[in-house]
Amino acid sequence: MADRITVIGWDGTPLTEAAGAALAAATLVAGAPYQLNALPVPEAAERLTLGSIREAARRIAEHRGAAVVVAEGDPGFFGVVRTLRRPEFGLELEVLPAVSSVATAFARAGMPWEDAQVVSVHGGRLRRAANICRAHPKVAVLTAPGAGPAELALMLRGVHRTFVVCEALGTPDEDVTVLTSDRIADHVWRDPNVVLVIGGAAQSAVTEAAGWLAGRPVGYPGAERGWALPGDAYAGAGRVEGAPGAPGAPESLPAHVRALVLARLGARPGDLVWSVGAGSGALAVEAARFGAAVVAVEGSRSACARLTVNARRYGVEVEAVYGSGPEVLGGLPEPDAAVVESGGLDVVRAVLARRPERFVALPRTLAEAEEVRRAIDGAGYRADGALLQATPLRPVGEGDGLALGAAGTGALVLWGEQIV
Repeated sequence: MADRITVIGWDGTPLTEAAGAALAAATLVAGAPYQLNALPVPEAAERLTLGSIREAARRIAEHRGAAVVVAEGDPGFFGVVRTLRRPEFGLELEVLPAVSSVATAFARAGMPWEDAQVVSVHGGRLRRAANICRAHPKVAVLTAPGAGPAELALMLRGVHRTFVVCEALGTPDEDVTVLTSDRIADHVWRDPNVVLVIGGAAQSAVTEAAGWLAGRPVGYPGAERGWALPGDAYAGAGRVEGAPGAPGAPESLPAHVRALVLARLGARPGDLVWSVGAGSGALAVEAARFGAAVVAVEGSRSACARLTVNARRYGVEVEAVYGSGPEVLGGLPEPDAAVVESGGLDVVRAVLARRPERFVALPRTLAEAEEVRRAIDGAGYRADGALLQATPLRPVGEGDGLALGAAGTGALVLWGEQIV
């Protein structure tokens, strides 16, 4: 192993005294071509162009002498340090960071960023990064060749956002461009770059109050503790609406039913969840509160309007799509999880055809439940289900305790997970 291994973060500014001394004593220097050309690398030092970090780590492990690895910004933040520290290489590092590219990008934009999400598209995660941008109003995206601003904007087509594209930060060729998402794909962008994706209804709901937990917006209205909230927490809850495929169905699922559905959906950041026949959107909003991107399909314009009100109240992004039947699903982005709250067997089959990892349906009758179970099983999912029956408790007189109230209506919940 090398006698000494120093990882230098470089943001284009003059090197610190410690970084300069480490570089001057190096017998092997690894970095990007522009870094090796711009920095005072000793003439006798071996130069190693960074491509595969793993290959570089193996070469460094074999080297005898002082090795320096040059990385952008803060190499411990989505950088080379994680790979270099893998046990298989046995390397011990001294890290000398500079300002991270994310911090620099937000500085160029003149924006605070403790409330921002930071995602990387490396490793084929462009779609999940796009879902984070759907779900959150302030996101920094660390791009990669072939998964840059244009590709990200195409994944977000139909979702209005402002892109701040920061190219070649810290170099003489640095450029910062601000465009709306519909214009991003018309440009050719240079690597490396960082993209800030800003906007959405939730952004306007966030106040300027100081936060305390990085990555979380602060001060949005209705930031209540817990989930599976009572139905009256949502505008329109309990009102009767002629939902597609289920005349007279309630707009909002009971809290205990939502709790089970949310557990089976397993919504998480980076996922895209469909809620079909969403009513006033209580379930859609709660899935979004878990950090997932959510598309809610509803065949009533008034319910769509109430759904939007509910999403704004809880400071989350839910894309409301007006329409009913299988045909409305064709233009939607691919789901990771989906729930059919109402719509019938044809809608169930259309959703299953898009292959979400997790699927939930709420049939109205036992006969419909059996048809849905067959559809789930036939689509290659492991099917299961439950009949939920809840009996509320009611007070008896003044201080006389509790008694069982009238039995509520039962709810059928069927679900499926893809068989791997």
